[in-house]
Amino acid sequence: MNIDWALVGYNTLVVVLLILVATGAIPVLSGAFSFIAIPFSAVKNHYRKAAPYLPRVSIVLPAWNEGAVIGESIDRLMALEYPPECLRVYVVDDASTDNTPDVVLAKAAAYPGQVFHLRRDKGGEGKAHTLNHGIRVVLQDDWMEALLIMDADVIYLPESLRKMTRHLADPKVGAVSAYIREGSADKNYLTRYIGVEYILSQPAGRRAQNVLGAQACLAGGAQLHTRENLLAIGGQIDTTSLAEDTITTFETQLRGREVVFEPLAIVHAEEPGQIAALWKQRLRWARGNVSVTAKYKKIWFRPSKVHKLGTWSFGIVWFSIWLLPVAMVTSSIGLLGLLLLHSQLAVIVFRALWIIAAMSFVFTLALAAQLDRKLSSNAWREVLTFPGIISMFVMLTAFFPRLTEVDLPGLFGWHLTASGLFFITLAIYIWIPFSMVGAWLAREVESTWIGPFLSPLLIYLVGYGSLLCAITFDSYIKELRHADAKWDKTVKTGRVVV
Repeated sequence: MNIDWALVGYNTLVVVLLILVATGAIPVLSGAFSFIAIPFSAVKNHYRKAAPYLPRVSIVLPAWNEGAVIGESIDRLMALEYPPECLRVYVVDDASTDNTPDVVLAKAAAYPGQVFHLRRDKGGEGKAHTLNHGIRVVLQDDWMEALLIMDADVIYLPESLRKMTRHLADPKVGAVSAYIREGSADKNYLTRYIGVEYILSQPAGRRAQNVLGAQACLAGGAQLHTRENLLAIGGQIDTTSLAEDTITTFETQLRGREVVFEPLAIVHAEEPGQIAALWKQRLRWARGNVSVTAKYKKIWFRPSKVHKLGTWSFGIVWFSIWLLPVAMVTSSIGLLGLLLLHSQLAVIVFRALWIIAAMSFVFTLALAAQLDRKLSSNAWREVLTFPGIISMFVMLTAFFPRLTEVDLPGLFGWHLTASGLFFITLAIYIWIPFSMVGAWLAREVESTWIGPFLSPLLIYLVGYGSLLCAITFDSYIKELRHADAKWDKTVKTGRVVV
């Protein structure tokens, strides 16, 4: 029997290309799967085990040059709907060079026995070191029953803390996280996008994780721990990573304690209003997740009776987010190869991939918008354009392929040749990786004279998701180059309102 090796090679190449294309569908389907779990939170939740519970809470609040916001933050903490005799605030001053010490000392005098100023002579080592300074002081006596870690600029709604502590009535719960909501007074296009992102990742994503039984990360500015849990994880916060909050979350669950997300405990936070500041913040997060992925390499896809971090559902969701830029590139390579090798098959696969993506986007964004209607109604443009205007057009070409055949240039007396149509099709097929280039370009031009106009336009065109993917891709490059990983504080100016 003669074997046609050329045909075998051709078919093998087609299969490989199809597999590459399929990698692009995995993150989309993974996201949709998570959102399908959200409605089940109505029946599978922790509220049955929660009960009114008001333990003695010590709040550790790291502060470096927070004079503009720290005073109001302390006042609002003192105004929480919580017994004042059960509340203490420890401000850890990380060698501030502004008026932070004076403001905190004035508040300590105004709230004697409730507000304490802890000064570090050496600062700049990172948030984890600052927190540990306060935690060591708090653990020196037995007063504290629960520890709240927060940021200096966030504002807790009055009932938020008691909505969190009620979950600690269950001794199996080690930590509780709140909903960090974008709360800048002077919102712009970027803070509105961040607000939509936070709906997707918290009241949507973390609510789904409640159902699945494994939480990826406690909110850095709103995490409540029992004393027992804090001691079980070593009595301190990890200082070896830029993702200390994620490591704390994992360590809590690895020891058999539950982590609960409480969507009704709302905390307002100031988020970056410029791409450069957002890039710096998210690059730190992304590089931290690289270290977390490596640190816990032995738990991935290894189910355990103690925790659910090793389940396939949690692993797929984690890697789908972390490797999303890779999936974007490999999927486009697969489509490009099919287009050059088997154009008809490429059309079928392209349409299937983008129809799945479009339906998933509509489903997830529509569901997320219902979870915070006020924020969504004020950011309706960002909800609609979250995937990017160009990507929305690509989705339309998947549903209506004849759109690519419309001779728009003919309106100006031009006519597309077969080669011209091919290159338009090619551009559509490989658009997604280039959307990340557009996001990078938006950052580069932001500080120029045309930046205030061009940067928002570029993000609306390429999509906020592409901006996040570009930052994650940058983290890959930084890790491969072994670039210095340092904790860069996001500058806050007191723009939060309730």
